[in-house]
Amino acid sequence: MDNVRVFLWGGLALLLWMNFQTWQQNYPPLAPSAPAAQAGIDRVPELPTAAPTRPAAGVLPGAAELPVLPDAPTDRGSASAPSSAAVGRDMITVTTDVLQLRIDLLGGDIHIAKLLEYPVHKDQPDVPVQLLSTDAADYFVFRTGLRTTEGRPEANHQSRFTSERASYVLGDGDDALMVRLKWQGEGDIHAEKIYRFTRGSYAIGFEQRVSNDSAQPYPAVSYLQIQRLFSPPERSMFDVDSYSFVGPVISDGEKYEKLDADDLAEEPVTQQIIGGWIASIQHHFLVAAVPQAEEVATYHASFDGKFTLVSIIDGEFTNIAPGDTGAFAATLFVGPKLQSQLHEIADNLPLTVDYGRLGILARPLFWLLQKVYDVVGNWGWTIIFVTFLIKLVFYKLTQKSGRSMAKMRKLAPRLKSVQERYKDDREQLSRAMMDLYKREKVNPAAGCWPMLIQIPFFIAFYWVLLESVEMRQAPFMLWITDLSSRDPVFVLPLLMGGAMYFQQKLNPPPPDPMQAKVMQFLPIMFTGMFAFFPAGLVLYWLTNSVLSMAQQWRINKVIGAD
Repeated sequence: MDNVRVFLWGGLALLLWMNFQTWQQNYPPLAPSAPAAQAGIDRVPELPTAAPTRPAAGVLPGAAELPVLPDAPTDRGSASAPSSAAVGRDMITVTTDVLQLRIDLLGGDIHIAKLLEYPVHKDQPDVPVQLLSTDAADYFVFRTGLRTTEGRPEANHQSRFTSERASYVLGDGDDALMVRLKWQGEGDIHAEKIYRFTRGSYAIGFEQRVSNDSAQPYPAVSYLQIQRLFSPPERSMFDVDSYSFVGPVISDGEKYEKLDADDLAEEPVTQQIIGGWIASIQHHFLVAAVPQAEEVATYHASFDGKFTLVSIIDGEFTNIAPGDTGAFAATLFVGPKLQSQLHEIADNLPLTVDYGRLGILARPLFWLLQKVYDVVGNWGWTIIFVTFLIKLVFYKLTQKSGRSMAKMRKLAPRLKSVQERYKDDREQLSRAMMDLYKREKVNPAAGCWPMLIQIPFFIAFYWVLLESVEMRQAPFMLWITDLSSRDPVFVLPLLMGGAMYFQQKLNPPPPDPMQAKVMQFLPIMFTGMFAFFPAGLVLYWLTNSVLSMAQQWRINKVIGAD
């Protein structure tokens, strides 16, 4: 029984190591990407060209039977377009209070997106995070459009659109902004792409409309795509961002699956889904496309060695009668993983905030943190207050454990005497110690329970602090300007190590001198380990250690007075 404390600390270290190993398994190193191809060249959703009638609901021919659109023209100015105030312009700019976007008129899709309220680095507030880009080094774009049959004109992502204005700005007194792009096809077929932006929101309402002014029915089917250059970050223990998953995901409406590029290269994914969505995620941010939930659609994901591509294609054609208009609606999202906004778009979209296997504990913990933050207004004080609440919930259990530890401390001189008496007989020593524990009604293992309870909360706190964008670059006070990254001057880890040292002094030392020396080094070891953990996590552990120390000091005084 004299080894219990060492086993306990060893168990904590083992669990932390297992957590790191699980992290490595969930986010394995990704192979370097091939050199970037020229932006704008890739396959598009594949649909039949010789099927004038609508196929059965949810049924599309196999990919091997379907044609591919030609590459996008390289001479952007050569494409013909009807007269408009925007003729000859390649891009239009859209600015809201939270987004700055550029929409390419060749395709009518969002190709550049900057998040105005999220700087890349805290010390560079004027350099916002950019999610979408046409640069060859980090190519990442939406692609949307309509397909039809029999070679009829179609408004796909290689078609030329026009805009009445070159720039759209959400005014100070406006809550919404609408951007309308137009396409004129041959044979009296017209189409529009309509984007709706809302103040404070990263969700974008998106609608494709096609008007059939011809004398024949027009079969149309819509698609949504996210294409991204496969370029995973190089992993570094000094950069927590580098360990988060970067890549495509597909949801079936209840759960979602992170898709490994190497697996997609060997076997592309194709599924028939109702109520799903596609996305490409990274640490703290995502780009997503969510179709109308009630319709069957074909979801496809692939990797060609350079780009990952995830697509949603309507499961069946819509026959638009002469003189009629067909509409295809969806929601696009470009922004941070703000769980409040993600909930409004799709019930399971917040699952992209990956809390790991302890999500069942981390999500309620984040909910509590968010509620407290709404009152306190500072994430650092929120962590301290929630730590106090957790300590309060388990107060009775930790008090029982603390009393057992205090009794062990009081028994320390008698235990040492028993050890000296039977130092040459280990079996007799164990029996004598057990007899002493029974007579004094002391359970030496009782001190393990508080630590075992803290371990899952510790890991859950770790994931909440690491994955919640709400705490990204969140300041506390003084030198702590970002709770989601390490303490820049290592003061919090040193304070935590000191609290652990004094907490040890309040507990009975191990009877074995060698074990006692090992225990003395544990605060140093933990200080070194916690030095690179997020400052918010160290703040939690420091607060917990101080509260535990105060509780144990009080219990020792009460037991000592008995």
